[in-house]
Amino acid sequence: MVKLRHLRYFLAVAEEKHFGRAADRLHMAQPPLSSQIKQLEAELDTLLLERTTRKVELTEAGALLMQRARQILADVEATKHDVAEIGRGAAGILRVGFAGTATYRLMPEIVRLARARMPLVRLQVAGEKLTPQMEEALLENRLDVAILRPPVQSGEISIDEIQQTRLVAVLPQHHELAQETGPVSIRAFAKEDIVGYPRSSSVFSVMAEMARQAGFRPRIVQEATETSTLIALVGAGLGVTFVPGSQSLPLSASIVVRPLEEEVSVGLGTAWKTGNTSPLLSSFIELAREATKNLENQNNQS
Repeated sequence: MVKLRHLRYFLAVAEEKHFGRAADRLHMAQPPLSSQIKQLEAELDTLLLERTTRKVELTEAGALLMQRARQILADVEATKHDVAEIGRGAAGILRVGFAGTATYRLMPEIVRLARARMPLVRLQVAGEKLTPQMEEALLENRLDVAILRPPVQSGEISIDEIQQTRLVAVLPQHHELAQETGPVSIRAFAKEDIVGYPRSSSVFSVMAEMARQAGFRPRIVQEATETSTLIALVGAGLGVTFVPGSQSLPLSASIVVRPLEEEVSVGLGTAWKTGNTSPLLSSFIELAREATKNLENQNNQS
């Protein structure tokens, strides 16, 4: 039977690619470590490491096990933490992921409401995530719920849409279009360097389709998963970007935000794995709706 200690020992060797350094890291002698790895290979009936006198290399099977071992050990640590939280009196734990711009204003509002309405529930929050990352985490039960931007690929994910947001252009402060007023067409950026979300993201798909309809292919010079990083790259003069418009964007004096003539919106919704009947999930879905309405009311009053 493969034991957790085998995975920890193997992961140390796989990451160090050296038995001596791995043994030092594990605070053990090298011969017992080698013996444990051989036991693991015998248990799996598979060669995991190619050994030479100078180095250690992973086989294909070893590379797969390294990836899986990292996830298994991370899940074990997360489970230990969650069980301890319940033992300290928590009524439950919700692991929640948030899309880029939802991290800055919607997330704090949801957390505020949760503290008032669900005081014994612990929220484990992960911000500035892309939809594909969160979809995978939901399917693998590493997240319980996510505030993400549709669409998703899996039919096993349910979504409650809470918002529609128009895309805006973000320009360096000294860009020639930054000095103008009023909306600008995406056609004006046909020859511009663009920094953007990865191609797997829903926002990139919307932006690329807008560009296609305008007759050009966006010239992507840099990708980043975090909205704050995109804003910083634009401020540094690396290019322009397109993000969901929001009063909670991480703004700086080095950028200018311009509305687009094309009225193209991206959605935002609460997503969960279909079949999850947890009452905590139901409460969170209502909190997300309420938090969104609260922010909309604040925007209308400002």
